[in-house]
Amino acid sequence: MATIEECRRALDRFSEALAGAEGDAARAAALDRSLSCRITDLDVTFVGRLRDGRVEVRDTVRGLPPEKAQIRLTTTGDDLVALVAGELPFARAWGSGRVRLEAGLRDLLRLRKLL
Repeated sequence: MATIEECRRALDRFSEALAGAEGDAARAAALDRSLSCRITDLDVTFVGRLRDGRVEVRDTVRGLPPEKAQIRLTTTGDDLVALVAGELPFARAWGSGRVRLEAGLRDLLRLRKLL
């Protein structure tokens, strides 16, 4: 089982990948939205922002976050690490229910270019 630190490093690697994105992916990552990443097996949520093509994690809270973020990702720690490492395709994880992504329709349409 992935640790909180491994999940945080995975989010940092994802942020670095976003910062290096080009074309449609760079435009999709240019959103300014509140963001949460809930790790169900660790009962923690990373909260922050997607801004200027980067994920800024501002806090880690036990359980659910105090406020609902505009973009919400829910998964296990192992699946988050595997997604970021490219070992688990997002479409397969989403289709099987291993990961949930919730956002407004416009944001989902833009974010699909990242996935």
